[in-house]
Order: sequence, then structure tokens, then C-alpha cells
Amino acid sequence: MRTAVLFAFLLCLLTGATFGQTKPRKAVARRGDGVQTLLQRHGLNTRQQQRQFRQLNQGRLTKAGGLVTGRSYVLPAAAPRVKAAASGAGSLQATNPTSRGKSTQPLLPAALFGPTYSPVPVRDRALRGAVYYLSPGHGGPDPGAIGKYGSFKLAEDEYAYDVTVRLARVLLEHGATVYVMVQDPNDGIRDQNVLPMDYDELTYPRQVIPLSQLGRLRQRITQVNKLYAHHKGAYQRLLSLHVDSRSEGQNIDVFFYHHANSQAGLRLAKNIHKVFTNRYKRAQPNRPYSGNVSERGSLYEVRTSHAPAVFMELGNIRNAKDQRRFVVADNRQALANWIYEGLLADYTGR
Repeated sequence: MRTAVLFAFLLCLLTGATFGQTKPRKAVARRGDGVQTLLQRHGLNTRQQQRQFRQLNQGRLTKAGGLVTGRSYVLPAAAPRVKAAASGAGSLQATNPTSRGKSTQPLLPAALFGPTYSPVPVRDRALRGAVYYLSPGHGGPDPGAIGKYGSFKLAEDEYAYDVTVRLARVLLEHGATVYVMVQDPNDGIRDQNVLPMDYDELTYPRQVIPLSQLGRLRQRITQVNKLYAHHKGAYQRLLSLHVDSRSEGQNIDVFFYHHANSQAGLRLAKNIHKVFTNRYKRAQPNRPYSGNVSERGSLYEVRTSHAPAVFMELGNIRNAKDQRRFVVADNRQALANWIYEGLLADYTGR
């Protein structure tokens, strides 16, 4: 009898432990959250995890598949992750396979992505060997184009920067070497709609951004070209991300510019443009996508970068419809994801 009681007691302990280990994690949706944003905040970012999330929460999503603010949702199980290697200074470090044993400079401070999006999981090595220079438009003393969103002001540099650091994180997840040429020491990746304006951005590695427009561009491209020489022989590309400013009534799509003499720049622009065209067909089948690829050699970064370059205009910050492309965090992440897909197509198809 005593043995039977002891066995039952142990069984209860084991069963309780098992259930405790398999108890699903839950998360409460914040204002402005989408499925992707919520999952990323908890280190879940794969398509499979997104599908699992929707299956686990059937009946709790909106008709459009969105989240309800304040509602609790079941999270899928986290897949095993490999953290990106970090240097003692708190910087992510990548080694370029073409550098023959030379270590690259420290790349991205952990603070670049913020606590919610750090550390960065390395999901695969699809972009191993590729080196990217990401140049978000304006920064420091120059906020760039300004739009109005209710009683708030939207600054071009803040939204171009948020898309840029989101893209940097995705590229690192797939094994690329990444340099963000303009960095904010305290913003990180932000999920709110209105991104407050500040003026504390620095040019890589830690240079104060000058007031002169030409000085700013010359400063960052000088760094790009130095790094280009350091990574000689590697696949290297520069992306410059901007937000346009036109009349409030002008709804525009994403445009891509390259140098007339750069076949590599043209191919890269076409590959990203193809992804955007296909994605718009799926997301908005009744709306034609008018973004295009064109030559614009007068742009300083396109003209003077030793790395083949593509200059992107992500939309009109003064247009109410285009603003949704920027103020919704999920849309900023979608822009980063789509750009990544185009970069991957270009790298694997070279």
C-alpha cells in the first residue's frame, strides 16, 4: 500500500513537471502590433512560426487576420537558435571568407537593434560572403523630408533609419556582413507609429554628422569606399534608403535608381523591383504597382560609391496613403523583408 501511494505521488510530480514544461507561452498584443511584430518581439520570426501562430489562435484574430489590442495570444514554440558572435565591446562581429584570416572591424553595436530585437539569431548562411553597406537618408542635423500625421510630425530620417536597421537585422540573420553607415546610439528598432525626431545620429564608425549636405554624403561614402577596399574581392553592394516628399495628394510607389554605367547596380535594382511587383500583386491585386527602375547618375552616393549602388525612394511622407507604409511597424518590416528577398535573389543569381 505504501509503495502504491509513493508511486502515485511520484507520478503526480512527474506529470506536473511535464505539464509545466509544455505550458504554452502567451503574449498580449500592444497597440499597433501585427502578427509579425508580436512574434519578433519574442524572438519568433520564421514563416513556419507565423503559420503556427495563426493555427494556435484561430477565432481570436480579426477577420483580416490582425490582432486585437489587449488580447492575449498563444505563441508557438521557439526553434533552437544560434546567436550571432559578439565581440567583447558588445559589437556584432562577422568574418568575411575572402579576407584570408583578417578580422573585419566591429560591425553593429548591440544597442543598434534595442533590447527587444537583440541578440540576432543566425538562421542560415544564405548570404555568407556578401557585404552590404546600408545608408539611411539624412540624419544628424538634417531630418530630411517632413510630413504631418494628425498633430505629429514625421521625419524622413527616422523612418528611413527604422527600415534600414530592420533590414540590417534580417541580413545578419542570413549570414551577411553588414555595415550601417548612419547609426543612432539609442533608438533601436521601434514598433510605435510615430517615431520621435532627434538629432544624435552618427556616421559610421562614430563621426559627428556635419551640417553641409555634401559634407554628410562625402563623409559616409568615404567610409564605404575604405571598407570596400578592405573587403576587396567580395560581393559588395550599397543600398541608400530614402523617403520622398511631394504634394500631399500624390500617392507614389517604391522607386529604384542606379548609375547608368553600373550593370551590377541595374541588376540589383531589377531584382528588388521584381520582388516588390510580385508582392504588390498578392497584397493589392486590384491596384497596379507603378514603381520602376531608372538611371540617376547625378545622385552623389550612386555616382561615387565604389560598391555597386541602388538608391531607393520608399514613398511620399506627405501623402496619407503612403504614410501607412511607414507608420505601421509591420509595414516597415515588410519593406525590409522584401528588400532582403531582392538582395538574396541578386546574390544567389550572380
